[in-house]
Amino acid sequence: MTKQLMIYENAVPLSSTTHRDLSVKPTKSLAFSQGLTAVPLVVAEFERAGVEFPIVFAGEGDALFPVAILGLRGQENLFLGADGAWLGDYIPAFLRRYPFVFARAEAGENLTLCIDTNHDGVNAEGLGERMFDAMGNRTRYLEDVLKFATDYQMQHNATRVLMDRLRALDLLESAQAKGQMPNGETVALTGFWRVSADKLARLSDADALDLFRTGAMALIYLHMASLGQITTLMRRAAELAPAKVA
Repeated sequence: MTKQLMIYENAVPLSSTTHRDLSVKPTKSLAFSQGLTAVPLVVAEFERAGVEFPIVFAGEGDALFPVAILGLRGQENLFLGADGAWLGDYIPAFLRRYPFVFARAEAGENLTLCIDTNHDGVNAEGLGERMFDAMGNRTRYLEDVLKFATDYQMQHNATRVLMDRLRALDLLESAQAKGQMPNGETVALTGFWRVSADKLARLSDADALDLFRTGAMALIYLHMASLGQITTLMRRAAELAPAKVA
């Protein structure tokens, strides 16, 4: 089955009737993120994520969104260990909320909390945390999940506001990065957007002040500073690459 939303295989609306007897067993494994070369970020994550990952913008038009780059080649996640352990210090919220996600029905505005029933931890044996009690009421665990998902959605909306502002001011430019591995292989990071320093410098005083007062300028600088992590990503990929045979 084609994965929904990158990592979700079978995200279905959570129901106190259908899922009353199900539990979720916590796990430290992020094996489900295998093959992800990038993961979406919301603006609240820029400060912490930018210390480890390059933050760039991917997509086109209204679908343009900030992402953390995790790998340089197709289906490569340089932050995932062979045992499913996360090798970095910061785990993006997009991954931490799994197996839950908000989804919007095709013909409606309301969001519904969904769960990926294909997640390894979902079980009917009572292992881990129950989502509903015997009466069908939400447990404290599910209430915490709902709060996390709600906070994430609010940040998602705030991130959309930032993207609309960057596009309206025409501050973005296409970019790419290239590097060479010890085995002679050339890898290229292409198809992404970044804020143009030249365009930013040419902003009117009024627009620059507005970006500053709304907090958008700080986010832009965090994004621009994070681009230095591309070199770190190249180094990480080089350490994992096989040596060139003489």
